[in-house]
Amino acid sequence: MNQEFPLPDELRAKRDRLIELLRSYGSCAVGFSGGLDSSVLAKAAAVALGDRAVAVTAVGASVASGELDEAREVARQIGIRHELVESHEIDDPGYRRNAADRCYFCKSALADEIRATAERLGLNVIVDGRNRDDLGDHRPGIRAANERNMRGPLAECGLTKDELRQLARHWNLPIWDKPATPCLSSRIAYGEEVTEERLAMVDRAEQFLRGLGFRPFRVRYHRGDMARIEVPASELPRFADEGLRHRVVEHLQRAGFKYVTLDLEGFRSGSMNVILAAESLEISSKP
Repeated sequence: MNQEFPLPDELRAKRDRLIELLRSYGSCAVGFSGGLDSSVLAKAAAVALGDRAVAVTAVGASVASGELDEAREVARQIGIRHELVESHEIDDPGYRRNAADRCYFCKSALADEIRATAERLGLNVIVDGRNRDDLGDHRPGIRAANERNMRGPLAECGLTKDELRQLARHWNLPIWDKPATPCLSSRIAYGEEVTEERLAMVDRAEQFLRGLGFRPFRVRYHRGDMARIEVPASELPRFADEGLRHRVVEHLQRAGFKYVTLDLEGFRSGSMNVILAAESLEISSKP
C-alpha cells in the first residue's frame, strides 16, 4: 500500500469538513467523469458513505476516446459502485446550436440522468465536482445544476483546484496530476453547430497528437472545417520539422479537416471564451 501524501493543517480541516458534509446526506450519487475534481469527490463520498455512494458516468459522443476506460479504472481503485448512463444532450437543439450557454443544456441533461439514477437506487442527494475556482469563470452549467438542486460539496467547503490535486495525491489517486479534460464540444467554436461528425473529427485529431507526445494540447474546430492546434509554447519549435508538420496535416485532413493551423500563442485553457469577452465589450459599448 502506498504511503499517503501529508496534508497541511488547513487542507486537512477542509477534507474533514467535506467528509462530514457528505456523511450528512445519508446517501448520494456523484456525477463522475474520472477527472480530478469528480474523482476526489467520489473518493470522499466513498469514505463518508461507503456503499451508499454511487459514481454515475455519462456516455456519449462528446466523451474523448479512452476517458470512459480511465473512469472505470479510477472508480475501481476508489472502490465505489459505478453506474453508466446514456448522454442525450446532443439531441437538444439548444446544445447543438452551441451558443455561449451550451454547457447549460449539457448539465441539464446530465443532472436529469443522474437524478433518475439516484431515484432508481434510492439515493438522497446528487452532487457534482465544481470547486471554488469554478465559481468565478463562465460556467452556465452551474446555473443548470443549481436549478436541479445538485449540490457542489467541493465548492461549499472552499476547495480549490490546487488543493484537490493535493487531496488526490494524499489519497493515492492515479489522476492527481491529470490535466483538465473538458468534453469534446468545448473544442468547437461558439456558433458552429455541434455534430457527432465534428466531435469525431476533433477526437481523431487529438488522439493522433497525443500519440506524438504533446501534453497538454487542444485541437479547436473553426468554421470551414479548420483546425487550430494549441500546444505549449515550448513545444512550438517541434513544428519546424517538416516531417512532423506533414504527418500532422495529413492525419488531420484524413480526419476531416480542410485547413490545419498552429496557434502561435500556444496552449491556454478556455481560449474559446475570448470571443465571449469581446462580445460583452461590444454590447456594453452600444448606446
